[in-house]
Amino acid sequence: MKLRLATTSRIALGAALGLALALPAAPAFADAHMDASQNVSEGAGDLEALVAQVQIPYEEFQLENGLTVIVHEDRKAPIVGVAVWYNVGSKDEPTGKTGFAHLFEHLMFNGSENAPADYFQYLQEMGATDYNGTTNFDRTNYFQTVPRPALERALWLESDRMGYLLGAVTQEKLDNQRGVVQNEKRQGDNQPGGLVFYEILGTIFPDGHPYQHSVIGSMADLDAASMDDVRNWFRDKYGPNNATLVLAGDVSAEEARPLVEKWFGPIARGPVNTPAAAEIPTLSEPVRTVMKDQVAATQISIYWPAPGIMSEDLTALNVGTAVLGGLASSRLDEILVRDEQLAVGVSAGNFDFQRVGIINVSATLKDGVDPAVLEARLKQLIEWYIETGPTEDEVRRAATSDLAGTIRGLEQVGGFGGKAVALARGEVLAGDPGFAVDQLATLASITPADVKAAMQKWMTRPAFTLVLEPGERDGTYEEAASVAAEGENASERDRAAEEITVSVTRPAPAIDSVPQLDFPDFERTTLANGMKLTYAKRDAVPATYVTMSFNAGSAADPVDMRGLENLTLGLFDEGTATMSSQQIAEARERLGVNISTGGGDDRSSFTLSALSANLAPSLDLFSSIIREPAFNESDLNRVKAQTITGIRSQMRSPQGIAVRAIGTELFGDTPYGGTTTIDSVSAITRDDLIAFKDTWIRPDNGEVFVISSLPMDEVVAQLNAAFGDWSAPAVAKGEKDFSNLPTSTQGGRIVLINRPNSPQSFILGAQVTPLDASDPAYVDFTNANNSLGGNFLARLNMNLRETKGWSYGVRGGPQARENAVVYAISGGVQADRTGDSVAEMIRETSEFLTTSGVTEEELTRNKASEIGELPGSFETSGSVLSAMQSIALYGRPDNYYETLVDRYTAQTTDSLDAAARAALDVDDFVWVVVGDASVVQPQLESLGLPVEVRQMEGAE
Repeated sequence: MKLRLATTSRIALGAALGLALALPAAPAFADAHMDASQNVSEGAGDLEALVAQVQIPYEEFQLENGLTVIVHEDRKAPIVGVAVWYNVGSKDEPTGKTGFAHLFEHLMFNGSENAPADYFQYLQEMGATDYNGTTNFDRTNYFQTVPRPALERALWLESDRMGYLLGAVTQEKLDNQRGVVQNEKRQGDNQPGGLVFYEILGTIFPDGHPYQHSVIGSMADLDAASMDDVRNWFRDKYGPNNATLVLAGDVSAEEARPLVEKWFGPIARGPVNTPAAAEIPTLSEPVRTVMKDQVAATQISIYWPAPGIMSEDLTALNVGTAVLGGLASSRLDEILVRDEQLAVGVSAGNFDFQRVGIINVSATLKDGVDPAVLEARLKQLIEWYIETGPTEDEVRRAATSDLAGTIRGLEQVGGFGGKAVALARGEVLAGDPGFAVDQLATLASITPADVKAAMQKWMTRPAFTLVLEPGERDGTYEEAASVAAEGENASERDRAAEEITVSVTRPAPAIDSVPQLDFPDFERTTLANGMKLTYAKRDAVPATYVTMSFNAGSAADPVDMRGLENLTLGLFDEGTATMSSQQIAEARERLGVNISTGGGDDRSSFTLSALSANLAPSLDLFSSIIREPAFNESDLNRVKAQTITGIRSQMRSPQGIAVRAIGTELFGDTPYGGTTTIDSVSAITRDDLIAFKDTWIRPDNGEVFVISSLPMDEVVAQLNAAFGDWSAPAVAKGEKDFSNLPTSTQGGRIVLINRPNSPQSFILGAQVTPLDASDPAYVDFTNANNSLGGNFLARLNMNLRETKGWSYGVRGGPQARENAVVYAISGGVQADRTGDSVAEMIRETSEFLTTSGVTEEELTRNKASEIGELPGSFETSGSVLSAMQSIALYGRPDNYYETLVDRYTAQTTDSLDAAARAALDVDDFVWVVVGDASVVQPQLESLGLPVEVRQMEGAE
């Protein structure tokens, strides 16, 4: 057995690159930053001290069949993160089989020989949280966080699909999941800019290169996937000696080993996949391409081929791109966005895969600017930055920000980015679970010269420039054969009944106990300024979280000034009485602190996430931002431009279009209705921002929530030092008027918003309910909804995704506000099945509310899931902080979450049916459909509901 200490750094990327925005810096920037570099916050030992806090002790052993097992012990909660990583990804797919690794990942959730039902059923029965599976270029993984008593059940489940899958794979399952994956592809492709990633891969990588095709593959190759492909892929790629199992949490290696031996030991070895070799390509000359799509503004992106994760230049490139366009203080932000205002957004990043990587620098054009001017300036700044390199201060700020974020992320044992991920990624992609140790050691000692050398090595090679302009999408969309063949779906084809074959009977182990949630106790006090404070101690990581929440939210917007709250919040950290936005960003990075704003409909909040050792100076900065915003005219104009671009983006996104429409349909011109428009934002003045701040963001209108590794007295003393003398202004405190809120919906109708050339339609059906989120009976409705729309196994999703294969996913659930609760059903469906899908949503809901309520099987599963999930649901400080605020918003008792077990235990099918029927009326739904009216309108009109056809906002 190997025993080592590992540390982790931020995991960079999943399966795809997305449309990052990025920008470089200007020559005029040099002198100012040379001065700034003399003001490094602490001594050279600070980064090394941070690295010392990022340890993940682990033990590693290997079974005789070759399965690698890594165990990290973390006893903070009775949960265990279970992750299985297979050494195979899309780069290992042969020609003509693109997308197959990802398709197979879907099949791995559709049942195995001893667990033949959908795997989400077993996961919910265990009370699992953070469960899913993903595929990228380099690996396939499956993960779940389970209560400690369910660990053996989880190992049984994972081992059954590793060793005993093929007897349960049928043609029907293959056809269905092919349809699901094709709808996942449509959903991504249907977004503005959704085809760009294909262009990037096709240009950067030459024909035949393993990274040239996307992870999701082509429609034609997905159509062609056969049962023989499935069987061969499983036998060749999914053996134990091609896999790594990581357990992180409430378990030791001594406890884990006999369980792992019991369930995984009998599985026979298979071939070991040798990851496809892949050279780092070099373009023979610079390439420039122009594409059009329904984007809000022109985006200019530049891409360079780069090395993979094992490169000695990896850390230097990460730091270099962060300084260039990744940090809030980045050079591109300061020059292109703040100073010269040629762009509304920028970004830069180094996306590392196993064999290769891609460096990206991007900028989004500001209205009224010539794209050629921005492109030329962007390239000039990149060249200048590469030539001069970053300063010492910039490098240390980038490293501090990275390390501080890593420390905060270490609370989570599993999920998409917890400790299990760091260990598994290191083992599978780098051959060492402790791979991040060297990365962080390098990060702590990286120099400006190292960064400059790496950038000059990789970013002076020929690059690919892609300009994405607003307009009609170019080219013909690739559709699946099942749709092209007059709407026939693979899941509906005639097929012979296929039975599951069980090669070895393996009964599921019992779960002999249910872990109890130990929700942290609250302490309360009052700050010197009169603000009430609620505190809970969490010391898993040395961090402190502070939220200042004010009774405002978007509901505080005047009827004629929609968007005022959002715009005001966006200006608080853009300058104070003594600091510019650039200085604020730099101060945050030196301290390793995050400061964000948010809050939703009912509250406006400011949240600080700081290293506890840096709490006092972090709170000083927090206080300055909240109490002394400058609201400079130049900053207001810049943030307005960014906000307007965001509105335009929302007006082009299928989901954004639907969300913009539904608020007014449900609530009219009341505090919860209305829509932020370009005109409403454009009209807002600096005086309006000041008035909003004085009316709503004030100590007599807010309260404070704290989670910290420090004792409450120490936190309170530091808060009083920063905020104790803050007093309310003389103007009257704001009040919201909800007297005209509708209590029902003018439903039974369809609003069709025409979005031409959409291969998929987005459906959003909603109604205002009589529910009250502060009523304890609200819990009964939410659990009843787990049968209708609340999770993967709910009827709406199982019907439209798993049975019919028309959608990548459909959900339905309550959206709680302080004074209203909306129930909404939403999902994307293939365009040729839009009408059928709305009909199925209506039928499923109607039958659930009348003849087919909650079943005993659903009741048992949903109760077990809700009870079992509770310990894992509050693993992190952020989750507890959010729960604290919900308790306050809805007037719940402090022990609310600990009372839920008794509430769930007492539920019956009759009580849940009564809760659902009292809340929902299928005839009261308004259905907003966003799709191509030429395809969709005839389908909808056949449903017998009135259909109102509208054009997209801003459509010519």
